[in-house]
Amino acid sequence: MTPANSSTPQPAAFRILGIGASAGGLAPLEEFLARIPPHSHMAYVVVQHLDPTHKALLPELLQRITPMSVRQATHGMPIEPDCVYVIPPNTELSIAEGLLHLAQPMEPRGMRLPINVLFSSLARDQGEHAIGVVLSGMGSDGTLGLQAIKAVGGLTAVQQPDTAQFDAMPKSAITAHCADIVAPPGDLPVRILAFIAQAPATGASTRPSGEPRAEPGSESSPLSRILRLLQQRTRHDFSLYKPSTLHRRMARRMAIHEIATLTLYADFLQRNPQEIDLLFKELLIGVTSFFRDAEVWQYLADTTLPELLSRKYSEPYLRAWVVGCSTGEEAYSLAMLFTETLDKLPRPHDVTLQIFASDLSPDAIATARLGHYPADISSSVSAERLARFFSVHGEGYKINRDIRDLVLFAQQDVVLDPPFTHLDLISCRNLLIYFDQSLQRKLIPLFHYSLRARGILLLGSSETVGRHTPLFAPIQSKLRLYRRQDNVQNRDIGLPVKSFPPLARIAKELPVSPSDSSSHTNDNLQSAADQVLLQVYAPAAVVVNDEGDIVYISGRTGKYLEPAAGKANWNFHAMVREGLRTAISSALRHAVSQSEPVHLQGLQVQLPGGATQSVDITVQALREPAALRGMTMIVFRDVVPAHAGLSDTNKTKKALQHPHAKELQQYLDEIQTLREENRASQEELQSANEELQSTNEELQSTNEELTTSKEEMQSMNEELQTINAEMQTKLDDLALAQSDMRNLLNSIEIAIVFLDQNLNVRRYTERASKIINIRESDIGRPLSDLTTSLLYPELHDDALTTLSTLEFSEKQILATDSRWFTVRIMPYRRLDNVIDGVVITLVDITATKELEQALRKDLKS
Repeated sequence: MTPANSSTPQPAAFRILGIGASAGGLAPLEEFLARIPPHSHMAYVVVQHLDPTHKALLPELLQRITPMSVRQATHGMPIEPDCVYVIPPNTELSIAEGLLHLAQPMEPRGMRLPINVLFSSLARDQGEHAIGVVLSGMGSDGTLGLQAIKAVGGLTAVQQPDTAQFDAMPKSAITAHCADIVAPPGDLPVRILAFIAQAPATGASTRPSGEPRAEPGSESSPLSRILRLLQQRTRHDFSLYKPSTLHRRMARRMAIHEIATLTLYADFLQRNPQEIDLLFKELLIGVTSFFRDAEVWQYLADTTLPELLSRKYSEPYLRAWVVGCSTGEEAYSLAMLFTETLDKLPRPHDVTLQIFASDLSPDAIATARLGHYPADISSSVSAERLARFFSVHGEGYKINRDIRDLVLFAQQDVVLDPPFTHLDLISCRNLLIYFDQSLQRKLIPLFHYSLRARGILLLGSSETVGRHTPLFAPIQSKLRLYRRQDNVQNRDIGLPVKSFPPLARIAKELPVSPSDSSSHTNDNLQSAADQVLLQVYAPAAVVVNDEGDIVYISGRTGKYLEPAAGKANWNFHAMVREGLRTAISSALRHAVSQSEPVHLQGLQVQLPGGATQSVDITVQALREPAALRGMTMIVFRDVVPAHAGLSDTNKTKKALQHPHAKELQQYLDEIQTLREENRASQEELQSANEELQSTNEELQSTNEELTTSKEEMQSMNEELQTINAEMQTKLDDLALAQSDMRNLLNSIEIAIVFLDQNLNVRRYTERASKIINIRESDIGRPLSDLTTSLLYPELHDDALTTLSTLEFSEKQILATDSRWFTVRIMPYRRLDNVIDGVVITLVDITATKELEQALRKDLKS
């Protein structure tokens, strides 16, 4: 999905409603305007297919049935509320900055689409406040315009086809799924006014009125219910989208159905699964165009693409990924730009481009694969590019095959599905602005992972890489163009490489107060820990998590903690000094299960230099604030006993004076020896533990490498599936074309035989089998092996002559059953202007010959 640009058009102070009608449109137009109240605070612009050679009587006819002022539009006329404006004959009417603009039609009569012109300009000028109505008429004018209005979030309404005198235009709009309201013309004004009354006002909150604030994280909230219903039916999780986006799109659907609250809308979705599908499409509506933001494309053409093409790669192609490609315009723009850049290089290159274009919407991908676009793309695509890369197809343009083959389209959820990898360029424009910050912070490292060394990342005009500046260096900050930084390790970028889908289970970030909204998690942790220390404790302290890893240190803890030898280890149990480890470990276990702190007094810690220090320790399990919940704080307080030296001396003297002093001293020596042995054993066990930890680290690293390899295989499988889908689509198109060709050849009254360069039978029509003895098994046989009813022994020689000289041959030949045929032999010319055989056509002229003979007899007689 490629959402609309973040800068929305500034609407007028009142709504502007465009009405399009054609044949049979006068009656429903009168019925529509008759049901509008005189002070609706809206303006109505009417476009009807008019005869350019006759004076328009429409303003006079409409003035009879409405109290509003009805005026014929003039160039530059300002639009006022409670007025009706009618298009003059032989003009095209558009709206810009609240003014009416008239122009001479560019297309000849019969190919003009003035309703599309009006609706498209209305979408550009009014954005989500635009309203378009299609009434009775022939053809499909208005459908593309309604799509433009719907894409920007406006309202679209269509006359119910069975009430229209000519239902082609309403049916075309309904078939294209761009009609929000379908009703008889007399009911449309009531439905539209009810929508406007229900929709949020400009600048107001997008949350429906009367509904309590609902956060996606609350399981019982109506928004969570709606998101859960969406996920169950479509498998796609919208909980990481910005709530404002969700509320705005849902408010639009609620206004259409005249539902007041999210709770009622959730109940409505529960009862109507088809509305879930409509809401899903509503959330995926994207706006894109060819070469959007011309400065970006110019820089790509002048600098970025030539630089990429100048690199030496082991693979002979560049790889690009267009994320949220919508209907394909941006992917095709990149393909065209690459082709032009390749032509400008001074020396020939054998590098090709492979573009992967993905989107969540299946309808958008289907449109992109067709590559068929309306005629109004001429406003964004130059005439030279239209002539080179497009061909005229019906009322619009179709992308040429050489550009189409550069792009592979795939339906993909960037949140759930594996990414494409080994890329040189990623374009993700105006998609991240619709995601919340937690998802944005995961997608940027994902793009870093997907790009090759010095790969290019292109974002939308309102997007940046945020705090991931170590991953991407700006090339042109204004254009949102970044280059991948290659000196960053995966463990430093926070990329979830455990397993795919990597982003599907992103933990929702803890809510923070407005004052802390700009700080990340570490800042919140430090602030909360500092607050507790300042209020309760003053001495040195550490905060550990439930695994014993140190997450925060306050004060000078060097007396009590010492980094363990070997690989860096921030675990508290590995760093705490001798004399404290056992007691604190026991206290930690007790502190978790009780609300009161655990106090340890008079512990002796060995200091550097051989001295000892008496320490009091407090261990407290933390439950408040929320940022520290589940963690434990350990506080150290030095204890300096009075007259410590004198007391120890007296104790020693008394011990020596005791009758069993020698025996006591011996026991003390043994105890000291046991302590030293125990200390040595602990050191050996510690060393063994460190070796095991090192081995575990290596195994974990190997496991991560295997996981990465698995992800790459998954990504390659995704690409193969995409290519397979493309090939299947091409096979289906080819089979359909072959069926059309066979039906066409069999339906005409002309016998045709197609021969290849060796004059072997390639294809024939059923009528030809009645003249030449040929059947299905004869495909591939030489023409000379076949018998015919024609008295034409030179047929093979004439075909050979035509193949060698490229000259047409036409003769009138008699058949054995007295029928006459005109036998025409002409070269078979392929689309690439290569001669690849001959075509023989046989036209029955027996009736003509009989008439000719009868006329000759009459002349002789």
